[in-house]
Amino acid sequence: MTSALSPSAPAIILVEPQLGENIGAAARAMANFGLRELRLVAPRDGWPNEAARASAALAVEIVDGARLYPDLATAVADLHYIVATTARSRFLAKPVLAPDTAVTEIAERQVADLRCGVLFGKERTGLENSDVAIADAIMTAPVDPAFASLNLAQSVLLFAYEWRKLVNPHSLGRTLPDAPLGAGHRFKASRPAERGELIGFYEHLEGELDHCGFLFPPEKRETMVNNIRTMFARMAPTEQEVRTLRGMVAILRRGPWQGSNKA
Repeated sequence: MTSALSPSAPAIILVEPQLGENIGAAARAMANFGLRELRLVAPRDGWPNEAARASAALAVEIVDGARLYPDLATAVADLHYIVATTARSRFLAKPVLAPDTAVTEIAERQVADLRCGVLFGKERTGLENSDVAIADAIMTAPVDPAFASLNLAQSVLLFAYEWRKLVNPHSLGRTLPDAPLGAGHRFKASRPAERGELIGFYEHLEGELDHCGFLFPPEKRETMVNNIRTMFARMAPTEQEVRTLRGMVAILRRGPWQGSNKA
């Protein structure tokens, strides 16, 4: 999804959550993947809740900014499209979506300025049928049928992860000062080694291996050299790493440092 069409994030709606710790853990899962809007419907232990703040860690701003509602109808009144999360068959005539499909459906509507929300039920029993009935679609994950129940924070994290993959697919891990970390090799302060630098290292190493008698017998030398070069090429070393490798070969050639106390 291009930046010009990047959607705003949907609301995460926790319906009658029971434990403040789980609310905080859900907020933390939201923050991990860039979701910020948390709505709470009649939390059992009241609100605000210090246990939620404590378990949220650095996501405490999401907890502090959560909006409280007395019932689900009030919590979703301003939304245009709602997805309910459940692992149970509901016998309701609604589309059943996998998490990746659900985020696509939501993103398309958010881009069109339609407000969306995702419902998560209370820890013990999940959403009631009456809660699911007001939703446009059901989201369920490909869990093991023998153990299909996810805890509240896990459920939120599963959706949030799929959302992040859709709206920011090229970002992996922390954002570094120069650029977000992306898939593939990551070269920080040192650039990738040039082929000539690699060849220089190969020749240096092979010369020492010849000197030590490792590349023997002669008829197998070419195969052994090719295998060694392939092994190091597969590492895709940086220029700094090549210099380190050459330094290691040189120090091994020189032998123990005279000031060493080791035998």
